[in-house]
Amino acid sequence: MSQASSGGARTTPLHETHLSLNATLVDFAGWLMPLRYTRESAEHQAVREAAGLFDLSHMGEIRVSGSQAAEFLDHALVGLLSTLAPGRARYTMIVAEHGGVLDDLIVYRLAEDEYLVVSNAANTDVVTAALAERTGGFDVAVADESAEYALIALQGPRAAEILAPLTDADLSDLGYYAARYCTVAGAPVLLARTGYTGEDGFELFVRPAAEAPAVWEALYKAGRPLGLLPAGLAARDTLRLEAGMPLYGNELNTNLTPYEAGLGRLVKLDKPGGFVGRAALTARRSSGPTQVLVGLVGRGRRVPRKGHGVLRNGVHVGVVTSGAPSPTLGKPIAIAAVDAGTDLSSGEFTVDVRGRAEAVDVVDLPFYKRKA
Repeated sequence: MSQASSGGARTTPLHETHLSLNATLVDFAGWLMPLRYTRESAEHQAVREAAGLFDLSHMGEIRVSGSQAAEFLDHALVGLLSTLAPGRARYTMIVAEHGGVLDDLIVYRLAEDEYLVVSNAANTDVVTAALAERTGGFDVAVADESAEYALIALQGPRAAEILAPLTDADLSDLGYYAARYCTVAGAPVLLARTGYTGEDGFELFVRPAAEAPAVWEALYKAGRPLGLLPAGLAARDTLRLEAGMPLYGNELNTNLTPYEAGLGRLVKLDKPGGFVGRAALTARRSSGPTQVLVGLVGRGRRVPRKGHGVLRNGVHVGVVTSGAPSPTLGKPIAIAAVDAGTDLSSGEFTVDVRGRAEAVDVVDLPFYKRKA
């Protein structure tokens, strides 16, 4: 269970753990969360080379259940969730009637008539309300159960090695975007092979949430000799940026459709029964997206940041949506939204970094792919 801090932000069940590790805490989406524990570059590299441990308990968990849960989610979301097998997960989105993205989601099918919808922290209330508004005519129940969960992510190439001795789950049989109930360090957990770092890893939905500190401590103790570090929001952001993964509020928002984010593949326009936003998304697919997302790699040391203008031969053609120094590449990187139709194969591209033009190279996303 979360509780409010003296400053008004909510704290996670791992708050005391973060204090004991001397974390730098910041208000993020109304939650007091660890920004970093030591150096964010060290935390980033630990995830790339060994493992990192993250507190994601600010994320939302919304249970959708009932005899028509599958049909309902097909109606409420852009994806085809009725074809998802129990024990599997799928990345999808919920959009408004006009096609704008309300949130990007991971949906886990727990049983034939039961799903867990995981939303971004800032959007949990919006997603819960939107789902509830769409239940008419369906035998389905929507319940925000976020307060009952803690969520811990163990990410990195040594994640399975660290986790295996602590769980009764057979990790060799747990594929990517699969999930199952098991125990970890004696605590009941929904264990999923999902993540937001570009590495192999796991997300542990701990319920009851009060079990989370013991689970964290067991993972931390087992992982430290192998190079594991606790990792905060700063490292999580640079990791997902290198992996080319969108962040709601940056690459995604209610003014953009999935097509503008290069995620039109998620939209199943031909699924039976239609869905909320179908007409608008059909029109957008026909007209084409207004923008495309591209990767930028800086030639110098100054970092393009969100909101900085992108120019081609001195003419404004877009805006940076996310940017940071890349610990893996050793260069500044950014994702930018560029006007559709811009010639990306020629011309001199620059970013206006506080009034100074910084040369950049346009590259395909992602910036980083882990070795198979």
